[in-house]
Amino acid sequence: MKLIAIGDNVVDCYLDQKIYYPGGNCVNVAVNARRNGAEQVSYIGIFGNDEKADHIKYALKQEEIDFQHARTVMGLSGQPRVTLEDGDRIFIGGPKNTVQRMFKLQLIDDELDYISNFDLCHVSCYSSMESELEKLSNVIKISYDFSSRKDLDYIRSIAPYIQYAFFSAAELSEAELAAFIEELTALPFEVFALTRGSEPALFFQNGVQYEQKLNPISIVDTMGAGDSLIAGFLVNYLNGDTMPSAIEKATLSAEKTCGMYGGFGYPKKM
Repeated sequence: MKLIAIGDNVVDCYLDQKIYYPGGNCVNVAVNARRNGAEQVSYIGIFGNDEKADHIKYALKQEEIDFQHARTVMGLSGQPRVTLEDGDRIFIGGPKNTVQRMFKLQLIDDELDYISNFDLCHVSCYSSMESELEKLSNVIKISYDFSSRKDLDYIRSIAPYIQYAFFSAAELSEAELAAFIEELTALPFEVFALTRGSEPALFFQNGVQYEQKLNPISIVDTMGAGDSLIAGFLVNYLNGDTMPSAIEKATLSAEKTCGMYGGFGYPKKM
């Protein structure tokens, strides 16, 4: 299975530790896809020209993830500030004038040709790639992390281009969750999944519901656990695993991520 991730990269600045870690949904998914056995993984995004961007690139090189088609522009890397409360990451803001906010990716034909060599492209709602999804969908299947975005007009506007959709739904009541699932079932996703914080995630394929089985673990840090779950599921599902098997392996991937600081390690002092 070959995966390419297109979109956001940041460093997560842990104020209590005075350390930052490489991250961002698409970078986290790329790294964890490789760790879950993806044959080839590439990343396309917009890097700043500061030492934080250099550290993200260093981590990607160490993980054997190609980023030859990424852009580097003058400006600050995304750097959300984070504190931890009982292992849960709490975001408390960060600079707004970052390259991820100031610039937007526009894919050219040569890049689309390159992307077409992969089995799957992962994008997130933080990637500002909505206008490129139709072009992408003409050459590759798309996985999309909606995170906590549950605006149905937004979801419906891009659903035709997406095969695998992921949502964070921890704050929904049982009634709200059931209504949301009903809306999603009417959309053309091959698979969609909803994470629910400390509750088991729910996966849906062709109208059939699968519930994640959680194991008791010691949590160091939940940063990137959802991204690791996504990566573990996608790699194993596209490699031919059954839904229950792919979900089980995705859960193990997320558990490993919960056992370390940052989305996938590589601490660096601020």
